[in-house]
Amino acid sequence: MNEKKIRKAVALAYETNSAAPRVTGQGEGFVADAILAKAKEFGIPTRTEPELVEFLMQLKLNELVPPKLYAAVAEVLAWAYEVDGKVIPNPNNVTIER
Repeated sequence: MNEKKIRKAVALAYETNSAAPRVTGQGEGFVADAILAKAKEFGIPTRTEPELVEFLMQLKLNELVPPKLYAAVAEVLAWAYEVDGKVIPNPNNVTIER
């Protein structure tokens, strides 16, 4: 049986004075493709993290990332800052996909 996985994407934003990153976009299929296209258009780094996306898809838009996901999300954000060549966190966005 050959099941095709549906692409999923979640966009996160972290503002310096915020308690945690928040979900700024999420979707499956064409919506996921649109999120990833916008990220590419604006030069926002993207990273494939299937397990993390599954958890983040359960959150609502604008909801803060819960403490149990801090470590995983921090790893992705640190990677995004490195890719962007940023050392000091500034308002930033990152998109992850499955």
